[in-house]
Amino acid sequence: MGNGENNLKVSFKLGRLRSITAAVLAVWMVMLALGSTAAFAEGAGNPLGIDAKAAILIEPTTGQVLYEVNADEPMPPASMTKMMTEYIVLEEIKAGRLTWDTVVSTSEEAATVPPDGSQVYLAVGEKHTVKELYIAMAVGSASDATIALAVQVGGSVQGFVDKMNETAQRLGLTSAHYTGPAGLEDTTVISARDQAKLAATIVTEHPEFLEYSSIQRYKFRERDKGELINYNYMLESNKDVTELKSYAYPGVDGMKTGYLSAAGYCFTGTVEVNGLRYVSVVMNTKSKGSRFHETAKMYDYGYANFEKKTIVAPKTVVESVPTVKITKGKSKSVGVITANDVSFLVKKGVEAKADVVKTELLPDSELKAPIKQGQKLGTVTYEYKNPDTNQSLTQTVDLIAAEDVKKAGWFTMLFRNIGSFFSSLFSGIANLFG
Repeated sequence: MGNGENNLKVSFKLGRLRSITAAVLAVWMVMLALGSTAAFAEGAGNPLGIDAKAAILIEPTTGQVLYEVNADEPMPPASMTKMMTEYIVLEEIKAGRLTWDTVVSTSEEAATVPPDGSQVYLAVGEKHTVKELYIAMAVGSASDATIALAVQVGGSVQGFVDKMNETAQRLGLTSAHYTGPAGLEDTTVISARDQAKLAATIVTEHPEFLEYSSIQRYKFRERDKGELINYNYMLESNKDVTELKSYAYPGVDGMKTGYLSAAGYCFTGTVEVNGLRYVSVVMNTKSKGSRFHETAKMYDYGYANFEKKTIVAPKTVVESVPTVKITKGKSKSVGVITANDVSFLVKKGVEAKADVVKTELLPDSELKAPIKQGQKLGTVTYEYKNPDTNQSLTQTVDLIAAEDVKKAGWFTMLFRNIGSFFSSLFSGIANLFG
C-alpha cells in the first residue's frame, strides 16, 4: 500500500514536471519566433543596416525618397540647425536686404557664446563682412559668427529665431521648432525628412551655397595662427589628406555636421556624380566617423541601384490636349507639345511610366494671334508612383506652340465673323422650330 502510494506520487510528480517543462519550452519557442520576426521586420525596414536613429536619402529636385529609416521623428539636429541660418542669409542677399560685403559689428550676444563650442572668438564690436562670417559658419561651424549674422538679420537672437520658425512654416517643415540660430541647445528639433527638405531647398534655390560648404580650410583673420578645418570629412578634396582620405567620397561638396550629447553625431550631406545629385541626412550616430560611413552606405546604394530615366520626351504631344484654339489667327488652332522632358529616378532595369494628372491653359485673352513657335500656352503635370515606396511624385512642364500662327487679315476676319453670324442665326431658327 505504502509503496504503491509512493510510486503514484512519483509518477504524478514526473508527469507534472513534464507538463511544466513542455509549457516552458512552448513559451520559449514562441518568444524565439517573435524575436526572429521582430529582427526580420527591423532588417526589412533597414536593409542597409544604417546605424543611426534616423536617416534618409533623397533626390533634391523632385524630393523622391530612395531610402529612409525613422525619418519622421523630430529630434535635436545640433549644429545642423545652422543650415536654416545659412538659408535665411542667402534669401536676404537675394532680396537685396544684405550683400556679401555688408559689414557686421559683433553684438554682445555673439561674443558671449559658451567657450566649449566651435567659434572664432569674436569680440564685442569686432567687424567682419557677411562673407567672412558666412564662411566661418559654413566651414568651421562657428557659433559666434552664426549669431552675429542672426542679429544682423533679425535685430536680436529672438527676432531671428522667430524668422527661422516662420521660414520653416513657409517651407512646409512641419516637424521643425527652432529655439536658437546655432544649435547650441537641445530644444531645437526637426525630423530627418524635414532636414533633407531644407537641404534640397538650399541646393536647388541657392547652388552658390556649395561654393562655401565645399571649402576645405579657411583662415578667418590674418593674425590667426591656425585655419578653420571643414568638419565634413567626406569632401572629395579630402582624398589627398592622409588622416581624412578614408572618409572622402567622390562628388561630395556639402553640407553640415552636428554634435550634442542629446543629438549624437549628425550629418546632412550632398553629393553629385555624373549629373545626379543626392541629399542625405543621418541623425544620432555613434561617432564622428560613423556618421560618414553610414552616409556612404546610402550613397553607394543610390548610385548602384537608381538612374535618372526620361519617361516623357521633350516635344511630346499630350493626348488630352493635342491642339489649342487661337483667336484672330490665320489658323483657328495650333498644335501644342511639351517644352521639356519629364524625368524621374527609377531602379535600374525597371520600366516606368507617368500619367497626366492635370492640364492648364492660359486665359483666352492670351491665346490669340500672333503666336510664335515655342511660345508658352499652358502647363501639363505628370505623376509617377514609386513602386517600392508608393510615393507619388509630380513634375509640371510647359505646353508650347508647335508652330507659328500669324494674325489673320481684316478680310479673313470679316468673312469669319459673317460666317459665325449666319451660323448662330440658323442654329437659333433650328432650335425655335425644333
